Amino acid sequence: MGENRARHTGGCLCGAVRYEAEGDPLFAGYCYCADCRKASGSGFIPFIGFASTAVRFSGETRQFRSKSFRGGEAVRNFCPVCGGLVFGGEVGKDESHTIYAGSLDDPSSFHPKMAIFTRDRPAWALLPPDFTAFDTMPE
Repeated sequence: MGENRARHTGGCLCGAVRYEAEGDPLFAGYCYCADCRKASGSGFIPFIGFASTAVRFSGETRQFRSKSFRGGEAVRNFCPVCGGLVFGGEVGKDESHTIYAGSLDDPSSFHPKMAIFTRDRPAWALLPPDFTAFDTMPE
């Protein structure tokens, strides 16, 4: 990874799972879908997307798979020690990975601009007024 590019690091609560991503994210926002709400125990999951070539992971993860909106599988990776949700996607298979922004070492590097699955947003989960909102997944 180059020295002059932005670097994003983070990991789970106990530190057993870590990642390093280089460059600017492809996208960043909030997901209000029912699966993300249940996985996070919150009203939404803040996420950042990176190309798989821009991110490296270390440590062993466990995976939870569920049916995705487009019919494939959604893969969520979490730490088997502390249970911390860290990233989405299958390493070595997917072209991009979704990092869960709550796992960032420096949360100030998260700059969300969009909201997805707003049709599923509970009334008590606020939607920032300057976000681009999508009822489901954008094309």
